[in-house]
Amino acid sequence: MSRGRRVSLRRYSTFSALTLTLVLFAVASLSAPSIAAHHPSAKSLPLRGRVIVIDPGHNGANGAHPSVINRLVFIVNRYKACDTTGTQTNSGYTESAFNFDVAMRLAALLRKDGATVVLARKNNSGVGPCINERAAIGNQAHAAAAISIHGDGGPASGFGFHVIAPANVGPNAAIVAPSHRLAVIVRNDFRTATGEPYATYVAHLGLITRSDLGGLNLSKVPKVFIECGNMRNPSDARRMMSTLWRQRAAVGLEQAFLGYLRVT
Repeated sequence: MSRGRRVSLRRYSTFSALTLTLVLFAVASLSAPSIAAHHPSAKSLPLRGRVIVIDPGHNGANGAHPSVINRLVFIVNRYKACDTTGTQTNSGYTESAFNFDVAMRLAALLRKDGATVVLARKNNSGVGPCINERAAIGNQAHAAAAISIHGDGGPASGFGFHVIAPANVGPNAAIVAPSHRLAVIVRNDFRTATGEPYATYVAHLGLITRSDLGGLNLSKVPKVFIECGNMRNPSDARRMMSTLWRQRAAVGLEQAFLGYLRVT
């Protein structure tokens, strides 16, 4: 073989090796995004590892079972009825249906954020659970935070929403301060998302502390109640019956949990 032939073969071999390297690099580059997609980052799942309890107030069949929901349960500082029927709009849209709808929307959003969501009730056709059992659900789940979703039945002339934080009744002392932080964040993000004004007939600037709610008195995890609007007020009722508004309400609550759990 001549010297010229040997040089040509060496050049060919070098070219072939370079071509193979470039092909392998291109394949690896194309594969990288699909591999990464199966390993979501903490940024894409900001609530991964967090347990959140959502308590949709009341239940659809409560009214048909008065002996069950009227049973008294102890809530640390008094006895109260196991549960109630809740309120409704003048057109018959029930609070239990509203609560459950917003809860399911919120649950879907939080699960997309990576959270483990526990619901205090799984449908709107059952009875209860009692208020003490609702608190126990959050405690047993060791939730990072919990919320009880409601619509209020205030005077028809009043409108707006408010958030209820727990008073210190003794057993819940450790969660009072973090619950108040959660209440402020929920108030701010809910108002931003929905445009709903602060309640005109109760609370102050959308916040109130209460010692008569079993779900707060018995909670061992940070928890708040939200009265999303007054279902007895025509303007609030129209908003709360809107699927678009209920979705905005859920987004506002999702943002509140994201904000709260990033700083706790």
